[in-house]
Amino acid sequence: MAEGAATSTATTLPVRDIPGDYGIPFASAIRDRLDFYYFQGQDKYFQTRVDKYHSTVVRLNVPPGPFMATDPRVIAVLDANSFPILFDVSKVEKKDVFTGTYMPSTSLTGGYRVCSYLDPSEPNHAKVKQLLFNILASRKDAVIPAFRANFTALFETMESQVTAAGKSDFNKLNDNTSFDFLGEAYFGVRPSSTALGSTGPTKSTKWLFLQLCPLMTLGLPKILEELLLHTFPLPPLIAKCDYKALYKYFSSAAGNALDNAEKLGLKRDEACHNLLFATVFNSYGGMKVLLPGILGWLAKADKSLHVRLAKEIRSTVLAEGGKVTLNAVEKMDLTRSVVYEALRMDPPVKYQYGKAKQDLVIESHDAAFKVKKGEMLFGYQPFATRDPKVFDDADRFIGDRFLGDEGKKLIKYVVWSNGPESESPTVSNKQCPGKDFVVLVGRLLVVEFFLRYDTFTADVGTVLLGSQVTVTSLTKVAASSSDI
Repeated sequence: MAEGAATSTATTLPVRDIPGDYGIPFASAIRDRLDFYYFQGQDKYFQTRVDKYHSTVVRLNVPPGPFMATDPRVIAVLDANSFPILFDVSKVEKKDVFTGTYMPSTSLTGGYRVCSYLDPSEPNHAKVKQLLFNILASRKDAVIPAFRANFTALFETMESQVTAAGKSDFNKLNDNTSFDFLGEAYFGVRPSSTALGSTGPTKSTKWLFLQLCPLMTLGLPKILEELLLHTFPLPPLIAKCDYKALYKYFSSAAGNALDNAEKLGLKRDEACHNLLFATVFNSYGGMKVLLPGILGWLAKADKSLHVRLAKEIRSTVLAEGGKVTLNAVEKMDLTRSVVYEALRMDPPVKYQYGKAKQDLVIESHDAAFKVKKGEMLFGYQPFATRDPKVFDDADRFIGDRFLGDEGKKLIKYVVWSNGPESESPTVSNKQCPGKDFVVLVGRLLVVEFFLRYDTFTADVGTVLLGSQVTVTSLTKVAASSSDI
């Protein structure tokens, strides 16, 4: 955690009142929502307020506001020094704040508040998180073979599409592939080989959309989006049949894990709903954003980075006897740095929330601010991970940023997982239980890609909550070097 991130009373910095205001109830929240989504966009929305008040800790309204959320008022922490207060569960409560100031209906999760919405003080939090740790530990040897098998098929399809049509939609291929990979990696059963068939990604996306649409824009007329997405929740009934089919897959495929859940003191159906959520919302939803994000940044990077990655990856795998092993991947420092940099530039989850459990003093780089018990704290992660007081050339993707002694010191400021990358998840904190799994999967994408290709080009745009990557050319590795 950043030094001086939060203390209960003492501080050596000047104490300021938190600037900003919430405006007129209801009306100002709607006006701010329109600024956030349409007239300014999220980055400008926060930056204009930082500039106006000369402070990276400000009071403001966050979407979705009326009528979706009863109270849009937050204290925003918008720098790397103040942001870590959101990880300190001794000082902030994380109950029902996973998606922010609104909470999707529990009808979407079998009537249960799943682990992401539980505060660590609640008994089932530790049980569910331990269950997830147990699954990850028991399946660790399956991850690399499952990834290689599934993504080899993806790359073969991508190549054929580029050859035939001059382009390939990586996001679409990734959606289908990632869903099968996760089922195979976690439970040993590819969803596409069950009654779900090829429908799993579509059913999952519909279910995800119902929970995340208050944070999205689709490019529809503003009045239509405001009414359909941002004002009232869409009825869970829309995804009832889809969710039922997903649940059926998990109740069958995750049988061993559910047996373990009962030994931990969890009800079997509650555990199944939690596994569904962790796999589909947390893991699959994350991979839908993370993997196109990594490939998108690589597409925009100088081709010299491609050369360096290919050299590192191929020489390391060759030294391991031509096998992609965990030991080999751990030795690829540039590959790891590239993934950290992608997570820094575009963290899969951009918003963090926590409610003050007590009166607090939080610190930015140059001032301290008093927060009262019960006030909602909000962090916009890209402002923390692109903090120019921490990162040189903070808005530029630099693939080797985290190499060397100085680079390693910056790793603690990569906080995509609801905690510093330099720390580990436990049953008593809210850091993502799959933190290391996610970073490994990101590295495996880079490894597999540059074992096959010397370089590539792609058109990179935006789609919903992430990057849209359309691959337009692939330069395959020479035949003499492609036997790994």
